[in-house]
Amino acid sequence: MRIPLWPRSLFGRLALLLLAVILVSQVAAIYFFRQDRAALIARQFGDTKLVEIRSLRAALASIDPASDAALSKFGNAYHVRIVADPEQRAASDPDRRSGLSDPDRRFGFDPERRFGVAPGSPQLVELERRLKNELGPDTELRIQPRLQLLWIKLVAGPHAYWAGFPLPPRQEDAPSRALEWSFIILAVLLPSAYVFARYLARPLRQLNAAVARVGEGKSPAPLPESGPSEIVNLNRGFNQMISNLRQIEQDRAVLLAGVSHDLRTPLARLRLGIEVGTPDETARQGMVDDIEEMDRIISQFLDFARAGDNSPLEVCDPGDIIATVVARQQRAGHAVGFQREELSRIPLRSTAFERMIGNLLDNALRHGAPPVEISVRASDGALVIEVCDRGAGIPPDRVEYLKRPFTRGDPARSGVPGAGLGLAIVERIARLHGGTLELEARSGGGTTARVTIPMGPASADARTTA
Repeated sequence: MRIPLWPRSLFGRLALLLLAVILVSQVAAIYFFRQDRAALIARQFGDTKLVEIRSLRAALASIDPASDAALSKFGNAYHVRIVADPEQRAASDPDRRSGLSDPDRRFGFDPERRFGVAPGSPQLVELERRLKNELGPDTELRIQPRLQLLWIKLVAGPHAYWAGFPLPPRQEDAPSRALEWSFIILAVLLPSAYVFARYLARPLRQLNAAVARVGEGKSPAPLPESGPSEIVNLNRGFNQMISNLRQIEQDRAVLLAGVSHDLRTPLARLRLGIEVGTPDETARQGMVDDIEEMDRIISQFLDFARAGDNSPLEVCDPGDIIATVVARQQRAGHAVGFQREELSRIPLRSTAFERMIGNLLDNALRHGAPPVEISVRASDGALVIEVCDRGAGIPPDRVEYLKRPFTRGDPARSGVPGAGLGLAIVERIARLHGGTLELEARSGGGTTARVTIPMGPASADARTTA
């Protein structure tokens, strides 16, 4: 698995940005600390120090470079360490061609690295250029951090010497203390950056959760209209959208209920007139059947309008409700079998649940073929209800289409009864209980409609707030 270097979430990007800012600030602090120390060394060699160096050079011009006593005397007088240039000393003293004297070693001369390293910071390079202008082009500058010495090569007459000036004093534990403070600052800033990034990303997480609830067919709580202006405007627009959707849903329910109510009154009058005034029994029975079919369609309109109701939850046995619906179908002469298992009592909206079972059986009887079988069981903490028939089945690419309102299995068949709301009602009631509806082909021919409803406490809370 490849881990992306650039985070995809806004929180990750904010955290990475804050971390980069902290690290850059720490590197900058260390850099400026080193630059300040180099500047302090450069400021040490002002005009007064240059006069002192000229005086030292004039004094060294009159002594023998091989005389350690003379060099030590002048070093004590000027508070510096003085070492004759090794090449000239070896030329003037044949006994020292193969090595260095103890004073040389004591004063820090290293035959491999000479007198330290050349200056690297801009301030020290500028100081070397200035010393060459004042003391001559043969002047050189070296830094020896181990002994805390700044070595300057002075040409005094025919001889050359190295004068080691002490560097400005610094505390021995300064680097460790700086490192400790850096870790302390990081330990404080990193958690603060994490909390700050989560605080900035929290409104987007809330919006993401609310959008997910809308996608599940649920109505989320209004988002807080506080915080940055961009977040406020975004949440305000989302809340207005949810309010409009609720209003549309209420208007649709009122429309369906009103149309259904207005149609039932004239249908009742028609039925009464047919039963009283039509002598032909066959024609009269056909008209009665048509009226009953229209009444069933109106009932589906009402069921669809009530499918999202918030009736109170009741703790009941789902098997009892299913057995009641199956018995009603069997009394009507339909071949419906019921395989029942012992189930625990769970919170349900019993009226809506009974309506869902009735629509599942009606859909199987009208669009499938007998025998129709219904089973219920508990599986993995969920209530699973399956209604199976032996009809022609449903093509897999039309499953989601058939869950939409006012759709049928074969649009070209005008003789199929119903308004195309049965599965839409089933799915809405299943969502009302935190569940799902699945349609799949049955082995041996036919269709299996499966409703899965969670049985745990968390699902009960979800059904309460749906």
